[in-house]
Amino acid sequence: MTHSPELSSARWRRSSYSNTDGGECVEISDDFPGLVPVRDSKNPTGPSLVVRAAAWSGFVASLK
Repeated sequence: MTHSPELSSARWRRSSYSNTDGGECVEISDDFPGLVPVRDSKNPTGPSLVVRAAAWSGFVASLK
């Protein structure tokens, strides 16, 4: 069983593809080796999704 990390001190960065008019944006944190927390930048206090780094890399590669 995998436990989600405590994200209250995470440093978030917005996708470089995000626009400045409040569009649909995602933020990720690089603070957790092997894991990539993802959240909606419009709802920073809402839920976050935590995925393994290898799965995130595969996901991003499939979008390119």
